[in-house]
Amino acid sequence: MTQALLVIDVQNDFCPGGALAVTGGDEIVAGINAKMVNFDAVVLTQDWHPAGHSSFASTHNADPMSMIEMPYGPQVLWPDHCIQRTPGSAFHADLQTDRADLIIRKGYNPAIDSYSAFFENDKTTPTGLEGYLRNRGIDRLTLVGLATDFCVNYSAVDAAKLGFDVTVDFALCRAIDFDGSLDAAKTEMANAGVTIG
Repeated sequence: MTQALLVIDVQNDFCPGGALAVTGGDEIVAGINAKMVNFDAVVLTQDWHPAGHSSFASTHNADPMSMIEMPYGPQVLWPDHCIQRTPGSAFHADLQTDRADLIIRKGYNPAIDSYSAFFENDKTTPTGLEGYLRNRGIDRLTLVGLATDFCVNYSAVDAAKLGFDVTVDFALCRAIDFDGSLDAAKTEMANAGVTIG
């Protein structure tokens, strides 16, 4: 089997000091870099929001981490983060981005959020990643990155539903763990057939 490492959103805004910091988000970078050499392909994802994105609490004059109903379902309202071409949207400085075969930018449509590397949050609009992996003959994926309970979880579950053999390396992930989200994500991944490494 041809294997790819899928590195999810290791960006400044998700690391300590960032706008939506994940505790310990920077601690996984060295381990991810070391792991890259073991894979036939490395794919990085990058949250890439326009200013005023519909998933931002500030856009709705609402409190961060509150919920609203969007046309595609419930949506967490986040602090403004990973705004295109800002320092917060950049990859962590120590991440070996030159190892990447592909960078998938997501969340750039102002009307819809995008957690998964495969689909926007409407669960139907594809990012193009599946086609790339199929064309490369890749059928086995290992996921690492930020955050375990949101973008890693959504990406892993979608990959499994698409028929990929999926492992999440929990040692190289960190979670937001908002209102029980980590336990829920673990259950969802297990139910989808994702291997927890």
